[in-house]
Amino acid sequence: MPVVLYECGTWSLTLREVRRLRVLEKRVLRKIFGPKRDEVTGECRKLRNEELSYLYSSPIIVGVIISRRMRWAGHVARMGERRDIYWVLVGRPEEKRLLVRPRLGWEDNIKMDLQEVGGGGMDLIELAQDRDRWRALANVAMNLRIP
Repeated sequence: MPVVLYECGTWSLTLREVRRLRVLEKRVLRKIFGPKRDEVTGECRKLRNEELSYLYSSPIIVGVIISRRMRWAGHVARMGERRDIYWVLVGRPEEKRLLVRPRLGWEDNIKMDLQEVGGGGMDLIELAQDRDRWRALANVAMNLRIP
């Protein structure tokens, strides 16, 4: 897990990347737990997703990524205006953008994560100032069950 999730707090994931991470997670878990032997016929088969989630009680990889991304966003939001990385979070580029639909950025992912955990509609910077509340939201994100 540590190798796969290195610096995941700064990632901006697409649905395709989320799907690939979930496939990787299931593949690794199947390798760890091995095949299941049927008690009646004695044949071996792969474990199903439901069986894997029953055996592996830790949070799924996408929930961990969302939680770490929210923890990092809270840290950056509390830094204040004197730090350059804060301006990366709140700043807006001055140059014109193309007329195509812009890609989702890191801040957009944070706002979507906040909506999923029940903090939508609130200002990210103000919400992050309350460390206990922000930590509680990040813990809720860790336990999300994403299909």
